[in-house]
Amino acid sequence: MLRRLGVAVTAALLGIMMLAEPAQAADFNVKDYGAAGNGSANDTAAIDRAITAANAAGGGTVRFPSGTYRSPNSIHMKSNVTLQLDSGATIMGASGSGYDKPEPNPNDKYQDYGHSHFHNAMIWGDRLTNIGFVGSGTIDGGGALITGNPDSGQADKIISLTRCENLTVSGIKLRRGGHFAMLINGCRNVVSDRLTIDTASDRDGWNVISTTNVTITNGNFAGNDDALAFKSDYALGQKLSNGNVKVYDTKLSAGCCNALMFGSETCGDFTGYDFQRIHIQGSNKSGLGLVSMDGSVISDVHYKDITVSGVRSPIMLKVGARKRCGNSPGVGTIKNITYDNITINGASPSFSPTIMGDVDGHVTDVTFTNVKINVPGGNGTMSTNPPSNDRTNYNPNSIGTRPAYGWYVRYADRIKFLNSAVSFTSNDGRPAVIADNSTDLTFDTFGWERGTSSPTDFFFRNTNGFCVRNSGSPRVQNTGSTEKCGNDFSLAVDPASRVVEPGETASFTVSAASTGSPGPISLDADNVPAGTVVQFSPPTINPGQTSTMTVATLPDTPHGSTNINVIGTAGQITRSAVAILTVGDQPAELELSGLTVADTGNAGDWSVRTGLRTGVAQYGDRDFTFSAVPAEVTGVKWIRTANDSKSATQNPLARFTINRDALVYVAVDTRLGKRPWMDALWLDSGLQLVNTEGSPKTFRLYAKGFRAGEVQLGPNGGASNYTVLVE
Repeated sequence: MLRRLGVAVTAALLGIMMLAEPAQAADFNVKDYGAAGNGSANDTAAIDRAITAANAAGGGTVRFPSGTYRSPNSIHMKSNVTLQLDSGATIMGASGSGYDKPEPNPNDKYQDYGHSHFHNAMIWGDRLTNIGFVGSGTIDGGGALITGNPDSGQADKIISLTRCENLTVSGIKLRRGGHFAMLINGCRNVVSDRLTIDTASDRDGWNVISTTNVTITNGNFAGNDDALAFKSDYALGQKLSNGNVKVYDTKLSAGCCNALMFGSETCGDFTGYDFQRIHIQGSNKSGLGLVSMDGSVISDVHYKDITVSGVRSPIMLKVGARKRCGNSPGVGTIKNITYDNITINGASPSFSPTIMGDVDGHVTDVTFTNVKINVPGGNGTMSTNPPSNDRTNYNPNSIGTRPAYGWYVRYADRIKFLNSAVSFTSNDGRPAVIADNSTDLTFDTFGWERGTSSPTDFFFRNTNGFCVRNSGSPRVQNTGSTEKCGNDFSLAVDPASRVVEPGETASFTVSAASTGSPGPISLDADNVPAGTVVQFSPPTINPGQTSTMTVATLPDTPHGSTNINVIGTAGQITRSAVAILTVGDQPAELELSGLTVADTGNAGDWSVRTGLRTGVAQYGDRDFTFSAVPAEVTGVKWIRTANDSKSATQNPLARFTINRDALVYVAVDTRLGKRPWMDALWLDSGLQLVNTEGSPKTFRLYAKGFRAGEVQLGPNGGASNYTVLVE
């Protein structure tokens, strides 16, 4: 069965199974060791006796039946022990001065007090192996834990673990944790599943510090300060590595500060982080924050399928020069980071998404794919000069109000924005993008909006090698910068379709156009009909050249139409075009019928049209017209939609019938990109429509072949509604 599961989930299950083995050997009920569980008696000594007994027996499970176990003193965790909190069981903190004193730390000048001391906690342990906190109960600070620097006998953490190995935290809830619900430092092999943390009235949720091999799944963390933070400090007297971390299917929220954060303590290097299917609701600093302040190199961090709303600073990457770490650190770097399928609604007009490297440590090799960010906007025109930046401060407000409502980029190299977008809710007088002191910035199929008083749309200053392409008609201003659109290319097939009888051959001319110098383009084809052979002559072409694609059918090749995908590859770039081959009789004249729209309030503004061309109205409820229509689709049949259907959620949203096999294009606003309901057979055609809507909007054409019969299309999902073309 395990072979059918994902690698991360399998590893998590194996980790839980491994750490659960001591429970099979022995079970230690805290009530057998004198715990009352009545909420008033001091049960700490009984809990410690049960833990000591389990450890002495070679390992076991210390079980807490339903009840409230008041613990005004520190509980001392030991190796090979798992605390099992049954349903209805709560370990409750209490006020007073009974918690262990903080141990001395000669390195406490390198991080704040809470990070420097570990014994002043409800539960703590050092150099432990094979430990767990599992079940369905709760560990509650009871409002007694301190959020600042505690006095002697006070605690500021629920769980505090240093230099541990093989830790499992599963199913339980941590609440009212003081400074930290959980703080681990210098640990290895950590598995967490279905953990709930509620420190929204206190400070941090979980700080994972200088720790490797971590899998967190199905978490729900609500913090006031940092909800889930990955850090590396000098509290243990050395710089330790961090990495091989996976966080999946988790919900995060933060009150004053950061939701999903790297730093600010960043002594050791970080590498190998994978975040998927994360939902973030609210943070007053960074939604997705990644900073290197103390000399660390942060690399190979990947974010995918993440939704963020109500955050003050949507995305921030920053290299600073605080250098608060032992061994005289220099300035670090951030590199090899990817963001895929990210949707963000920001809550501050001032803290736009930001990449801020340092003059001594750039941010490099970051790719944003299908990253759509909406900000409140509402600012007027302001100076486009670089904003203020405190190199010793990681907080988003240390950079000041950004001069761009969208992306502000400085000291960054090889940054790509692909099929991504920025937009505002209220008119904004700042440019969509400003970049300073950077190299090799690419904006490809990038959506943006233009404020009525903005001086320009893209502003590049002292930036070598910028490229804005397939992104409408922006005003691009540059000072001391050079343009260099990279090495992309496109394919075209002429004619678009051929009709042959079985046993005959059909020829198509394949041509390639490029931006830059992609190099030789190798040609291939898939979705080839049964009983046919495809050959290219020559099989490799350079941009500007053509190849003849010959499709040879056999006498028994079945009748019908097929959309052959013509594929070109140059290096790591792959592009495609479609050639329609019909074997047998010439297809009937294409007819569209039976159009129905689930958005009944606006369905009357949808209609089937003929002869797509420039100058015709795009929508039935707007006056916007098409200002650019590619020659490849000029004259085709199409469906005029209603722009007010853009936010309809019904799926399918539209249905219609075609009388023969046909190619259907859906022209999607580039601020959105390929829609979630489009499967892998929907191909990016490379073609675009442009309209006359205020600042002109660009629509990317995604194509899929359909057999005769009903065609169903899903919802748009915001921005301007799509348009449908059929040929």
